[in-house]
Amino acid sequence: MSAEELIRPKARILLIEDEEKLAETLADYLGMNEYQVVCAFTGDRGLELFYDRMHELDLILLDIMLPDISGTEILKEIRKRSRVPVIMVTARDSVRDQLQNFENGADDYLTKPYVLSVVKAHIEAVLKRTGKLQEQIEAGGILLQPQSRKVFCGGKEIGLTPREYDVLEYLICNKKRIQKREMLLEELWGYHYVGDSRTVDTIIKQLRRKLGEYGSCIKSVYGVGYLFEDRSDQD
Repeated sequence: MSAEELIRPKARILLIEDEEKLAETLADYLGMNEYQVVCAFTGDRGLELFYDRMHELDLILLDIMLPDISGTEILKEIRKRSRVPVIMVTARDSVRDQLQNFENGADDYLTKPYVLSVVKAHIEAVLKRTGKLQEQIEAGGILLQPQSRKVFCGGKEIGLTPREYDVLEYLICNKKRIQKREMLLEELWGYHYVGDSRTVDTIIKQLRRKLGEYGSCIKSVYGVGYLFEDRSDQD
């Protein structure tokens, strides 16, 4: 087990901000509060990091006014591939800008100048709302503890590989929503993963076997992908 797995951060954040001193100050502050932050100082670099790490990111802080690509355009690109929470940050406080970015899929909005503790509060509110800062996640008789990455079925702990855990957590956090195989590959394996949808099918097969009677919560959608459904909803 790696050191990163032993000490799991509260959340992994991508900060796309061209004011380097501000970005470093915010990253240091969030780091002291147990968040893992990776910084990008241009839009191009931000997108590159997003494509490489989309499967592990919990939230993106995205400045609108960047020197090369606008944050609004980056948000549109992110939403083509991921539902990761995005908080837009800008010095412009216009209602029109806010509405435009909410329509494009932003989860929250912050204006500069800001207080670091307020940024942290917004981050935690969004993470809690999207189920990414819970001490435990429970659905269909399955209990997940994200900090320790432990899984319990009917009160009994079961052993999953890191990839199996990632797939199960993603399906549960997006329950009742069909997840295409291609989307699961990009979200959990990364944009540059070389493989095909059979990889997802294999993981699902292993998960169902390990979950036993609870494996029925993972439904196949013929020709599309999978979704998680509580056993109580199946009655």
